[in-house]
Amino acid sequence: MCAYVLVAEDDPKQAELLRRYLEHEGHTVLVAEDGRAALEQVRATSPDLLVLDVMMPRVDGLDVCRILRRDCDLPILVLTARGTEDDLLLGLDLGADDYLTKPYSPRELAARIRTLLRRAKLTVKTPDPVLRLGDLHVDPVRHEVRADGHPVTCTPGEFQLLHALAAQPGRVFTREQLVLRLHGDNFVTARTVDVHVMNLRRKIEPDPSHPVRLLTVYGVGYKLADA
Repeated sequence: MCAYVLVAEDDPKQAELLRRYLEHEGHTVLVAEDGRAALEQVRATSPDLLVLDVMMPRVDGLDVCRILRRDCDLPILVLTARGTEDDLLLGLDLGADDYLTKPYSPRELAARIRTLLRRAKLTVKTPDPVLRLGDLHVDPVRHEVRADGHPVTCTPGEFQLLHALAAQPGRVFTREQLVLRLHGDNFVTARTVDVHVMNLRRKIEPDPSHPVRLLTVYGVGYKLADA
């Protein structure tokens, strides 16, 4: 049963481990690095299931549960380092559907996700979390990009970088953060990121010499402009 899964986890290494394992299971995975980003992604992309770490910056996981349960029935699996019964019960009372206590096995996590998806009576489907930024569309399921209504051919590395930026428009990513997202490339460096950016600008910008979509934030890194 393939689904669109949002992982809210602020530890980059743990988030990357979850992403790779769940993608291996056939799911489409998007990562949010704090509670506020998780809320924004739920509203923007309507995932099938949320894997939510309790200890999150900006908005913690329990508050994310409380906010989401006001207006949606999204299945939520909570990850917690808090092992006391009171903490676990509080998470369930706030709307979590299941929980795992850290440390946990990725295989058990995948099994819990399958159970929650069956419980939610999801049928096997191809999720369609197309990210739309004005006339720029990024489709992580079909690995397709369209700019101004025209298809854009991207290499796997270019697509991974563009998808990471499009998932959080307006956010500035350092080169080091983007290197972590190019997990399919070998020997990825900050220079690799710069080359991908240069090539993407040739493909998605009306005028690559004066970019209005894929922007440089000098001294920091890159961002994709809000639509």
